[in-house]
Amino acid sequence: MSIFVGAPVAPLLDRLFAEAEAASPFASPAFASLSAEERHRLMRSKDEYRALYAELKDFALPVSRETGRLLYMLARATRATAIVEFGTSFGLSTLHLAAALRDNGGGRLITSEFEPSKIARAKANLAAGGLADLVEFREGDALATLATDLPEHIDLLLLDGAKALYGDILQLVESRLRPGAVIVADNADYCPDYLAHVGAVANGYITMPFTDDVELSIRLG
Repeated sequence: MSIFVGAPVAPLLDRLFAEAEAASPFASPAFASLSAEERHRLMRSKDEYRALYAELKDFALPVSRETGRLLYMLARATRATAIVEFGTSFGLSTLHLAAALRDNGGGRLITSEFEPSKIARAKANLAAGGLADLVEFREGDALATLATDLPEHIDLLLLDGAKALYGDILQLVESRLRPGAVIVADNADYCPDYLAHVGAVANGYITMPFTDDVELSIRLG
């Protein structure tokens, strides 16, 4: 049986999603006090993202349950063995991807997060799921942590960190994306430059909005 649908992974994910849903980031006074326009501006800023996410360090900010299941399915369907994740947070998406690697027979998942407390929680969650051995945690700004020592061929890229940096992160790993590699970008509408890049077939991608929250792209051969 797949590890994804059994213990300890399935009940762990149920608990973590329930906890995330019960703790809205709007409970943070610093975030709740912002107007919708100011939140939108901060989400698109390349200069203020660290301060914004530092204010939200106690919140999981996970992908949706549906997106998590999508990640698992895509990683299984592509038989991924090399995955890169931008934005670990508490490790909910990491758990989905690592479970897929385990069910694929093994592999390596590199995930990057600049908040130390989030790295600690994610490590504990991956250990609880019995999947920590598949994950390499890189602490710090992904513009530095993902600039070196990447797999020769990457099968799947998840973008779920500071939205304004999606284009920059893609540029770092683009040469390593194998033909047919899948890129999942959560809330990509906050990064129009990224959408423009993957939206141009001349740049080597086919892309489409999969849901209101997710942009799904494929690297062409």
